[in-house]
Amino acid sequence: MELASTSASLGTYIVFPKPQLSFTSRSLYPSLFSVRNSFSKSLYLASKSQVRLHEFFHAAAVGNTSRVPYDSVEEHMTTAKHSGLKASNGITTSKEEETDKKDAAKSLDDQKMTRVCDKLIEVFMVDKPTPTDWRRLLAFSREWDSIRPHFYQQCQDRADTENDPGMKHKLLRLARKLKEVDEDVQRHEELLKVIRKSPSEISEIVAKRRKDFTQEFFVHLHAVAESYYDNPTEQNAVAKLGNMCLAAVQTYDTATESIEALNAAELKFQDIINSPSVDAACRKIDSLAEKNQLDSALVLMITKAWSAAKESTMTKDEVKDVLYHLYMTARGNLQRLVPKEIRILKYLLTIEDPEERMSALKDAFTPGEELEGKDVDCLYTTPEQLHTWIRTVVDAYHFSREGTLIREARDLMSPKIIQKLEELTKLVQDKFL
Repeated sequence: MELASTSASLGTYIVFPKPQLSFTSRSLYPSLFSVRNSFSKSLYLASKSQVRLHEFFHAAAVGNTSRVPYDSVEEHMTTAKHSGLKASNGITTSKEEETDKKDAAKSLDDQKMTRVCDKLIEVFMVDKPTPTDWRRLLAFSREWDSIRPHFYQQCQDRADTENDPGMKHKLLRLARKLKEVDEDVQRHEELLKVIRKSPSEISEIVAKRRKDFTQEFFVHLHAVAESYYDNPTEQNAVAKLGNMCLAAVQTYDTATESIEALNAAELKFQDIINSPSVDAACRKIDSLAEKNQLDSALVLMITKAWSAAKESTMTKDEVKDVLYHLYMTARGNLQRLVPKEIRILKYLLTIEDPEERMSALKDAFTPGEELEGKDVDCLYTTPEQLHTWIRTVVDAYHFSREGTLIREARDLMSPKIIQKLEELTKLVQDKFL
């Protein structure tokens, strides 16, 4: 069948579901947000594991570390608020106020702190947590800031007095590896404090510090939210903050990609304009289309140039003629990248006479050589394929799934057009299927 070529913009549209409690979401960044589905489950496990953690806490306190699973190590770093801070039971990691933390730290004399550090060293030596485990433990702990300098110093002191070369190496390696993770966590905590201080300025913070919003940062934020398993209000507040961070990062990246696309389009446009002749410029456009590099940003730039030139009285006719040829070439190439069923469908919708529409459908379903000319294209499809496209558009309209359509089909989402499409669907079903 024959139909006139019309302009259309290319691209796809993806709907990002709004995250709720879990701030880790799919998107343009799958690697950043791989923990989303486990968030609610993790919160449940975090609270359920408290009984096991008490068992570890007692074992560490009495020095029995012959069998300490990783979950128990996490207990040590998270449940002292149930046990209190005593000389015989190690450290506390309660969600108390900053003043309470300072008071607790002051109550520890050097001897008691040394004992705490020794027990942690023994636990880490037996359980051998991974760096990922350590990140989680440090995120859960609220007392690590007080213990940190004493722990590293105790590792060094024990290594200095250790006669066994193997044990000396293990102690130094433990301190070095944990410190590397600790420094990362401190950077994440510093960024989190900045965000908490000025939540209304998250967009500005992301713009200045986009490189700091890494996968590890979002995992850390996830762990921090988990640590408030007994405080739903604070947990939801942290999750909400994570949602805001995620949205700001997505917005920033989308804007950056748009700027990069415009910059790339401008370079292509300048290259086309600098061609020695109109034919050479048109060939460059054709070449870009063949390589799938003729994007909507470049076509928009050419369109705006032509629109501005034709309305200007200061532009020479020769320039207008050149820009017109470039515009028509770009439009034609862009149109040919649109699925042919959409192009056929849009043409059918322009036909009001029922008999003429039936004739056009017969032409569309009659196999033959497809020709794409300068002004008229001859395209063919099957009843099944056209029917599938029509149903996709109609279903998307009725179920509010406009975002699932390619952009070329979204302009069909109006009540009047949907009514015509439903009539067309029935016609194809009754006469051709």
